[in-house]
Amino acid sequence: MKNPLFILSGLVLSFILGFYLNFNSPVSIKEEIPTLSNIQSNPTMKNIKLGAFSISLSVKDLNVSKEFYENLGFSVFAGSMESNYLIMKNGDSLIGLFHGMFEGNILTFNPGWDQNANTVDYFDDVRSIQQHLKSKDIKLETEADEQTSGPASLMLKDPDGNLILLDQHI
Repeated sequence: MKNPLFILSGLVLSFILGFYLNFNSPVSIKEEIPTLSNIQSNPTMKNIKLGAFSISLSVKDLNVSKEFYENLGFSVFAGSMESNYLIMKNGDSLIGLFHGMFEGNILTFNPGWDQNANTVDYFDDVRSIQQHLKSKDIKLETEADEQTSGPASLMLKDPDGNLILLDQHI
């Protein structure tokens, strides 16, 4: 059987790609990719910039969950029923509803994005965050390739076993 973390990484990457491609307004390549001078260097990592936050929930019934969160004031922001996931938004709050894609829930941070999936001017690259976490002896479930730049991700678990994904796509 394939490694569950590898499968989960693929699913989350698919989610993010679908999330990004569902925007109605066109974005130029120049806006999507910051230059190295735009990425803030944060050598002390005292105030790590993790980026946009969302939670990805594994749901039993997508229709029931959609209705529940709509009753809480959320509306569909991205995704589709046919794709078995919806991204729901209420103000700056984002919740991903996923049916049959993974077990448990995932806390997700997107370095380089704000809550509307717009590129921010300054952020901490996921590889810098990874180096900081390693220096604090935090065990990583998956790692970003530190010899690369641009899109990358890493996963870790908090002390209670909750999965945390840091997923940078710029």
